[in-house]
Amino acid sequence: MSELLGSSPGSRVLRSDALSGKVVLVTGAGSGIGRAIALDAARAGASLVLAGRREEPLLATRDEAALVGADCLVVTADIREADQVTSMVDAALDRFGAVDVLVNNAGGQFMAPAEDITPKGWRAVHRLAVDGSWMVTREVATRSMIPRLSGVIFFIGFSPRRGIPQMVHATSARAALENLASGLALEWSQYGIRTLCVNPGTIDTEGLQQQYDESARREWAQGVPLGRLGTEWDVSALVTFLATPAASFITGTQIVVDGGGDAWGTGRPVPPLVEAPGENA
Repeated sequence: MSELLGSSPGSRVLRSDALSGKVVLVTGAGSGIGRAIALDAARAGASLVLAGRREEPLLATRDEAALVGADCLVVTADIREADQVTSMVDAALDRFGAVDVLVNNAGGQFMAPAEDITPKGWRAVHRLAVDGSWMVTREVATRSMIPRLSGVIFFIGFSPRRGIPQMVHATSARAALENLASGLALEWSQYGIRTLCVNPGTIDTEGLQQQYDESARREWAQGVPLGRLGTEWDVSALVTFLATPAASFITGTQIVVDGGGDAWGTGRPVPPLVEAPGENA
């Protein structure tokens, strides 16, 4: 496990008991950023609820977390379905009695020109990223965090925050999560609940490597002031720290982890203007 977590800044900096006694529920915990967050939380002493639609990758994350002694519960659930969300939280509370930290990591998107995004495609992205995250958040908050007057809730946004070409459906959904984190802080701080949105830039996960070739990833890296794409461990280290008492005065805000990408912008030339028919005739 030291090899798996050794690439994470959090595993080298945070104490092994930084989240001791805490229960962390991570949606989309089978791969990428969700897996990394779960493993970093395990390394910091947390118990885990690993949620996702496919059992096999969740079991793999569980087996890795178990190597550092983490108590893990695997729950297969589609967070777009209210009854499955309720069953997921039932299982978490039956096993651990509470959920102290919720990481709304599950999401999905595709690249397409705005004019080609159908209502069905638009709804598919928003239903998972926004509606699903809200159902999980409300269920966990009302059944565990509000009654216990404590908790930390994370949403995962996007950077650059000003928009991404061919991703307007996904970026608008993630912008909604930013606003949700701020709005909930105004209402739920009275219950001792912190709500945050973490906005990663382009993260070089295994999924990204499978979908895009090296030249595309190199082009994206050229738009990052720090000169590289992020790793899932860059994100997980930040989330794990923010979940600890050391960050107890941070709420209602968004935090960007993108190597300076949001400050720089897209870092690409603007597309050429489309000429009207016969304009140069």
